[in-house]
Order: sequence, then C-alpha cells, then structure tokens
Amino acid sequence: MTNTETGASAGKTGADDAGTRLTLQVPMRWGDMDAYGHINNVEILRILEEARIHAFGPPAGTGLPGVDVDLPLFADLPDGTQALVVEHRVKYLTPLNYRNIPARIEVWISAVKGASLTVAYAIFDPISGAKCVIAETVLAFFHEPTGTLMRVAPEKKALLAPLRGPSNFP
Repeated sequence: MTNTETGASAGKTGADDAGTRLTLQVPMRWGDMDAYGHINNVEILRILEEARIHAFGPPAGTGLPGVDVDLPLFADLPDGTQALVVEHRVKYLTPLNYRNIPARIEVWISAVKGASLTVAYAIFDPISGAKCVIAETVLAFFHEPTGTLMRVAPEKKALLAPLRGPSNFP
C-alpha cells in the first residue's frame, strides 16, 4: 500500500533556513471543522500526530503492517519502550479552513537532546499556500518495565541529522 492509498503522501524538500523538511499531505475530515468553518484547535493536534506518524512510522507493536517510511524513527525501539509526548506548543497564525483536499504539512527536527527530541511542523492551506499553524512536539522515549527515560541513541541522532532545522519558537 502506498502513502497515496492511505490518504497521505510524503516527499522531501529543501528548506531555505537549513536542513531538509519532509512535506506531507494529511487529509482534513468533515468532522474536524468547527461552527466557524475552520479546523478546530483540538483537531489540529490530531493532524500533527498524523503527520508525525506518516513521517516517522508508527511505534513498534502498534497496528498492522502498512507503508514503509523513509525515516522509521519508532519502528525499532527496544521492547517495552514508548515514544511519549512530553509537550506540545502550537501557534495559530490564520484559520485553516476545511477543504476536501489534504493540508500540506512540513515536518523537521528542531532539537535533539539527551533523552528527547523536538518535532517541528508548519501547516499550510492547500489552495492559498498560507502558513496557518506552526507547532512543535517534544517526544521522550520511556522504558516502561524499568520506569526510566532512555537516551536518544547515536544511530537515531544520525538518522535525524539531515532533518535538523530551526525551532518555530526560538
């Protein structure tokens, strides 16, 4: 199954401000719309989650096999390890109005620390190209059996290095 068949597509684009960004197309759902005709703020977080999974793959042991991703960040985590959201930061620049076509989302890595990494996003209106939302998600890897945070492995840091770019919230 391809990303197109799942309702999402991905590609890599260069960024003017350093690093490579993954460009994804994430569908907006009719039910995501609020009474004002734009995508509800809570649903924006769902769209960010979808973009993150389309970019880096689902966590190991979840769901059934599907599309392989170029950067399988979560696929080979040690048994008992969870990728947990530590923090979200979202800034709404202009309303993202519902359309029956996918929103364009750029995804990159704005920070890698000892035991966490920050995924940065920009959501664009699929017709006008207006930047509607900027956001970041801090993720930490938690080893549930021992109750401890895990360090970001050197091979994960190397995998993410081409996607390093600036923070949305310097």
